[in-house]
Amino acid sequence: MTEGIWAALYILLLAAFTGYEVIARVPVILHTPLMSGSNFIHGIVVVGAMVALGHAHTPTEKIIGFLGVLLGAMNAAGGYAVTERMLVMFEKKKR
Repeated sequence: MTEGIWAALYILLLAAFTGYEVIARVPVILHTPLMSGSNFIHGIVVVGAMVALGHAHTPTEKIIGFLGVLLGAMNAAGGYAVTERMLVMFEKKKR
């Protein structure tokens, strides 16, 4: 049992370090397309959470599924709002 916990912790730390290193090296001009791609992935997460919620039987499963859908939708909507604000920053200013 403890081996599984240590393996999961190791994978989490490795993924966090790798993600930080990859994102830190992305040029500024590529952040907007990457945000759009990540928003697409968040949309897939929301669909997966809705499917899981549809198969929930116990009240605990339903609460966790509802929270998954709610938080995933908030994350996707927030990502689109941030992307929109970033795109406005790149528009040419009218004189």
